[in-house]
Amino acid sequence: MTGSVQTEAQIMDGLAVSRSLTRIAHEILERNRTLDEMVLAGILTRGHFVAERLCQALERIEGMRPPLVALDVRPFRDDVARRGGHGAVESEDKHRFERKKVVLVDDVLFTGRTVRAALDALMAEGRATLVQLAVLVDRGHRELPIRPDFVGKNMPTSKEERIVVRFREVDGEDGVWIVKGSRANR
Repeated sequence: MTGSVQTEAQIMDGLAVSRSLTRIAHEILERNRTLDEMVLAGILTRGHFVAERLCQALERIEGMRPPLVALDVRPFRDDVARRGGHGAVESEDKHRFERKKVVLVDDVLFTGRTVRAALDALMAEGRATLVQLAVLVDRGHRELPIRPDFVGKNMPTSKEERIVVRFREVDGEDGVWIVKGSRANR
């Protein structure tokens, strides 16, 4: 498949990303009424940036910032054998999710396998009273019965496309792009 052209189209600019995250923050507050006993768990790597932005928005709206945890789900992936495997995650606070409302945060929801791994990682560190899922982009193609509670943008895609989220902290710009072409899937 050499020689195929890969094209990119922006579907959200920085302002759209910011507005979506502010709306999600309001929806989190509306559904939960308070930030008491709430923890945001950002799935590494890009989900953590989304979670950080949500924490900032919640702080602007509510005047307080919920705790933020970076969640490494690699040891819990069901495709570990293909990737070479990883050791178990050791947490400084083994019970950081115990009896907390956890908002699990990721940048893009696709098959649901990363979220399944994240749920396993959460359960390994304590029993949350409630787990909700917030994603910046839901692109469809679920392989597992997982549905987000909070969505910035629904963007149906084909399996030959992929969604790329960029953040100014690491990429120099904020935005979401859809990439098409034979090399779109990783």
